[in-house]
Amino acid sequence: MLTGYFGNAGQPKAVARLIRALKEKNPDLLYVCDPVMGDLGGLYVPQATAEAIRDELIPLATVATPNRYELAWMAGAPLETNNDIMEAAISLGPPRLLVTSAVPMIEGGTGNLYLSGKHALLAEHRVIDNPPNGLGDLLAALFLGRLLSGMDDERALQLATASVFEILARTVKRGGDELALETDASSLSTPMAMVQMRRLLHPLQRPKR
Repeated sequence: MLTGYFGNAGQPKAVARLIRALKEKNPDLLYVCDPVMGDLGGLYVPQATAEAIRDELIPLATVATPNRYELAWMAGAPLETNNDIMEAAISLGPPRLLVTSAVPMIEGGTGNLYLSGKHALLAEHRVIDNPPNGLGDLLAALFLGRLLSGMDDERALQLATASVFEILARTVKRGGDELALETDASSLSTPMAMVQMRRLLHPLQRPKR
């Protein structure tokens, strides 16, 4: 199950009841929560809606896919480094988090940081200015699709990131202001874009002082 944008605060609460009912019948339900609520400029949904997503849905998520600014709002702290992002991800609660707009380690880049009990992975590519809307939604859907196909987390992250980057690059090159998924269907299935994969030190694996 995948959720994204909500128009009012009552909707996340209703969906949370549905997810709990589904989990009673199937404890192994895979639920991906894309907490669509804001960006660098702040929240673009009412605060009550953002709070409902944070309080009702995030605790039920198997995987959450916030951008860095959404994670910072939910954690109540600025996230200036990838270590900050990982600490906030652990405190938030879902067993797996995929955080977009992570801190890049390559000049002129951007990254998606994935944290689970086993992995701390950073998938990076060069940044493209003035991107159209919908990239976070697309990444969440593609990552879920790769997982459901049986891929391991690392490969799913690499291919989902490559698909989004490739579609973004093609869209900008055409001068488009929205994603043309049908036109770029090959980028969804077999992306060719290069993505730099890095393994980071998982916070829970650091030596205790």
